[in-house]
Amino acid sequence: MNPITVIRLPFTRLAGWKELQKRKPSIATLAWGVVLPMSLLPPLLLYYAGTHYGDAFVAGFAERQWRFITTILFLAELLTFFVMGWLIHAVVNATRELSIDYHDAYLLAALAPLPLWSSAIVLLIPSLLLNVLAVLVALGISCSLVYHGLQALCEREENDVVTQSVTYTVMASGVLAWGLLMAIVWVF
Repeated sequence: MNPITVIRLPFTRLAGWKELQKRKPSIATLAWGVVLPMSLLPPLLLYYAGTHYGDAFVAGFAERQWRFITTILFLAELLTFFVMGWLIHAVVNATRELSIDYHDAYLLAALAPLPLWSSAIVLLIPSLLLNVLAVLVALGISCSLVYHGLQALCEREENDVVTQSVTYTVMASGVLAWGLLMAIVWVF
């Protein structure tokens, strides 16, 4: 798949989704090849920001236990992939209008957080405002990825309201999980 097609995934249900679905990477391949390496990015860059910028980034940032925090964050990200795959499958198949198999649910669970993981690169710049903006943009792109992914991967009737409702439920759960991960960072 070419890079332009990958970049278009969040913006259309037509480009690339069926090709990804036909490739049928196993859940283990998704976990080892996509989720594991990409979920390393936020903890590593957060550790870097916490140990190099300290209080210049956010007041009280320097005295945190970054090794512990980033390890917990990494493990929680891995767990979140498996929970989100199960959640996508359960929520989609709870409707009468949509259907998705486990493989496609986990494919979507692996692809949806890619913008959020990638936004961690902005942690190399010690600007809280820039980092918040990057995360908000990434969250919007993740929502779009889930929506267009559900449109493309689900066997469905032409009922976009149901797809929007499922997207809302999945993203609300994802944002809640993400909020809990950020609370871990803040508390410790």
